[in-house]
Amino acid sequence: MIKLYYHPSPNPAKVALFLEEAGLDYEVVPVDTRKGEQFSPSFLAINPNAKTPALTDGEAKIFDSSAILLHLAQKTGKFLSGDSDAERTEMLSWLMFIATGIGPYSGQAVHFKHFAPEPKAYAVNRYLFEAERHWGVLEAQLEGRRYVVGDRYTIVDMSVWGWARAVPFIFGPEAWSSYPNIKRLVDEITARPAAARAAALATAHAYKAEMDEAARDFMFPQNKRLATA
Repeated sequence: MIKLYYHPSPNPAKVALFLEEAGLDYEVVPVDTRKGEQFSPSFLAINPNAKTPALTDGEAKIFDSSAILLHLAQKTGKFLSGDSDAERTEMLSWLMFIATGIGPYSGQAVHFKHFAPEPKAYAVNRYLFEAERHWGVLEAQLEGRRYVVGDRYTIVDMSVWGWARAVPFIFGPEAWSSYPNIKRLVDEITARPAAARAAALATAHAYKAEMDEAARDFMFPQNKRLATA
């Protein structure tokens, strides 16, 4: 039985979407990161980096959402690009673009904009600029295309969906006007029954919502250095 170690955030959402689209049987194991459950010995045995998602598939233990998507796509033969080298390498390039650009810059923009202590103007400007630039590259790629890579719905589009639903939180409520092609793709995916089931996982378990002092200690352990500096 596949087990998905899940917290309601962009990267676990990608994996949940694949599992639902592929019709795979799986069990959700909630990991409440604001309670520090990602640091439990049992979870660290699966992902020593203490991040969600992680996945076990029989004896296999996989962490990092892109690695999980590639494992599941190769296992099932589903939601990959075409068979040519050009299509395959294009898919991998865009998957890594999201993993190394869209995700990190968007995550850091959210952190500094919404959670970091002052002073933070320089960091907010830097990460919002880079997030905007990366989303702009993706927006241009989708011009005239139904999906990110050609005419196939792939793990790249699932990866986009995981992050793109957070665009208003990253940039503000009017942000979609700058990314109409991405919005069109996100709306199409969100309308799929599998996406509705994947999204419903966010409320299937009572995760801690408060960002109180205990949660900040778990989410931002680096802040302890500030108190002793």
